Amino acid sequence: MDTATANGLVQGIAFVERSGLEVLEVEPGRCVLRMPAEPNVNHFGTMYAGALYTLGEVPGGVLFFATFDAERFFPLVKESTIRYRRPGRGAITVEATISADDVERLTAEATEHGKASFDLTLELVDEQGEVVAIMTSAYQMRTHGSV
Repeated sequence: MDTATANGLVQGIAFVERSGLEVLEVEPGRCVLRMPAEPNVNHFGTMYAGALYTLGEVPGGVLFFATFDAERFFPLVKESTIRYRRPGRGAITVEATISADDVERLTAEATEHGKASFDLTLELVDEQGEVVAIMTSAYQMRTHGSV
């Protein structure tokens, strides 16, 4: 998957499209996304908490579709927690990765059992390199027809 395809995927969600969220880099096992400050600032002039949450949740799908066979599997987010550490000022970025060993293990498990679970813990970073939030999400990949 290239960045144009990945951006088309995320912009297919109207809420995400309105936020201006952008996929900067994508390759199997890795993606980098950016949430611009505008139109996502709150009444204090910092990044709105919901925009930070969106930035932390969307990479799971981008990473999944860039890494796994979408004709065989699809992702579900099962649970997310976010810890806001400091006000986010300016654009915020996040990088998500998954190892080749985990990809192999999850693919085998989902093939055998119809589903496999994995967690992603992501750091959302401002333009000064400060971590403004940490988000952990539990995902499940399932085979088509397993729902």
